[in-house]
Amino acid sequence: MLVQSGETVKTGQVLVRLAGSEQQAAAVEAARTELMAAEQALKDIQLNAEQSRAAALLRLANAGKALDDAKKVRGYREYRNGSDSMVASAQADLILATDTLDKAQEAYNYVSKYDDKNLLKAGALSALSNAQKAYDRAVANLNYVSSMPSQVDVDLAEAQLQSAQAEYDIAKREYEELAEGIDPDVLAMAEQRVKNGKAQLAASLSALADVELVAPFDGIAANVKVDSGSWVSPGQTMLIVADLEHLQVETSDLSERDVPSVRVGQPVRVFIKALGQTLEGKVSEISPIAETLGGDVVYTTVISLEEIPASLLIGMSAEVNYLAE
Repeated sequence: MLVQSGETVKTGQVLVRLAGSEQQAAAVEAARTELMAAEQALKDIQLNAEQSRAAALLRLANAGKALDDAKKVRGYREYRNGSDSMVASAQADLILATDTLDKAQEAYNYVSKYDDKNLLKAGALSALSNAQKAYDRAVANLNYVSSMPSQVDVDLAEAQLQSAQAEYDIAKREYEELAEGIDPDVLAMAEQRVKNGKAQLAASLSALADVELVAPFDGIAANVKVDSGSWVSPGQTMLIVADLEHLQVETSDLSERDVPSVRVGQPVRVFIKALGQTLEGKVSEISPIAETLGGDVVYTTVISLEEIPASLLIGMSAEVNYLAE
């Protein structure tokens, strides 16, 4: 028993707690913890899905770039396949160009002492210039073809292209799968866990409510009938909560002859015998079901008072006069 007679209580305040409440309170906390874990797991699944999609998109972008780079390298394959023969041909061209240049140089040296206007000297100089140009082209061509990749480079580039293509295909499939959303089965299981957690918490709270009696409204604890440690039976009254600030008068003898002239909202005067005081009020309720009192058919009415004296107590007798309007 958590209250005593005459104690003021507030709405929702626990008045009586039955044995076993500790276990029920622990069950409530366990259910609340499970629900929090289920909700967090669902959030993690949703968050991980977003992060996975972002990571898959980044992987796809990197794989696409690597594939483009591999294709560019692979684009020189036509030249790589014939690189050995092209080098040999360029070397032969250089040998011939070197020989031609040497001969042109010897011919020019022979006539170099002649006058610049000499036709032989002019012809030898022109031949030397052309031979030098041919030699320079041969050297440049040999350097170019010699710098081309070998067959090993060709094979490596081919392997890198195939690897890049495979990585791109895998990254694309992964992103397309993740772009479709979370696995429906995984999501359904996580959502069902949250649903079960809510149901379990509601059941635990309901079970806890069954072992705790709370005040339904603000009032005074009155007529406490049991002590802590007492055994109680279903339906047994353990205490009464009284709302002294909103006391009403209940009649029990309005005859069937008079009830047709009474309506809800009709003004009344109420005489409190114990106080010798007359109070004003209105009819707030008329029972639609009759009762029998001493062989007479009567109806119960409820009267709301406009003012409640501090000395008015529950159970006092009152006389009600229904005023004509």
